[in-house]
Amino acid sequence: MGCGRVGSTLAHNLESRGHSIAVIDQNSDAFRRLSPEFAGVTVTGIGFDRDVLRQAGIERADGFAAVSSGDNSNIISARLARETFGVSRVVARIYDQKRAEVYERLGIPTVATVRWTADRILRQLVPEGTVEIFRDPTSTVAIIEAPLHKDWYGQPLRALEATAGTRVAYLMRFGIGTLANPDTILQEGDQVFMLITDDIAMQVSTACTAPKGGK
Repeated sequence: MGCGRVGSTLAHNLESRGHSIAVIDQNSDAFRRLSPEFAGVTVTGIGFDRDVLRQAGIERADGFAAVSSGDNSNIISARLARETFGVSRVVARIYDQKRAEVYERLGIPTVATVRWTADRILRQLVPEGTVEIFRDPTSTVAIIEAPLHKDWYGQPLRALEATAGTRVAYLMRFGIGTLANPDTILQEGDQVFMLITDDIAMQVSTACTAPKGGK
């Protein structure tokens, strides 16, 4: 639902992967963003109208993305797709961060546009401290980028994991993502991404940024 820049790009990308696509937008002019080669279905109407959704094929859909410019429309249509029509894969784009957090707890994955952009700009401007880069749809498990104290350089990954009480999800080394193992030796310049839950977030952050052994 939504044939703006995000919706039209998403439709083309999915179609290029062999998927059958239906695009809903209340403004028929929006479909001009689709290429002449687009072979999917276009439906003019309100994306949270049940009849419009049925016309678009919601009853046989494997996935539904609500990416219009309105938070309310996206949430209502996403909940209809999930709760009324039983679509298993549903995602909604949300501009309001607080709303996004609420609906993630209801099991509807969201892309909070403002939060996503601000977090990534923050990582470039102020690299100090931990930065959350991922949170699962239930808002239970997250991945943070945790800067390392220099004492950890030359130490095996297992030592950091034992002190932090959690696992390293992955490393970035020389700009390349790496699935490290417990024997991997930490090096200066490594970016370390840790798995956390909210109750151990401070513990993990402290373990990574404090001198090894609390010296």
